Amino acid sequence: MYMLPNVLRNLSAKPATRLYPLEEREPFANYRGVITNAVERCIFCSTCARVCPTGAIVVDAKGGKWNYDPFLCVYCSACVEKCPTKCLLQEPIHRKPSVSKFVVHRAGTPRVKKAKPAPAKAEGK
Repeated sequence: MYMLPNVLRNLSAKPATRLYPLEEREPFANYRGVITNAVERCIFCSTCARVCPTGAIVVDAKGGKWNYDPFLCVYCSACVEKCPTKCLLQEPIHRKPSVSKFVVHRAGTPRVKKAKPAPAKAEGK
């Protein structure tokens, strides 16, 4: 009885949420965005990896590799501010949602259960 007016009001009102996958929203004014690296300017000094609070950046100076894990990043922009060559940028691009599948691989063999000792037989009469 009391629910009917609420249902009718909700049917005639505009939606309270956005149709997210169909309608994308413009980023906020201070949105930091996705981190990109202009590798041709990078000197692999590891400053960005040292200042990253979550360890989302791993730099291999000998191998010339720069790895970034966006799932660990909190987008604090500490790496962008400290980069001496300014090769790290944060672009206001909205990243699509994604799913990371995590599989655990175990090495070795399972433990073998020890056999219980047989109960001692009573000596016969």
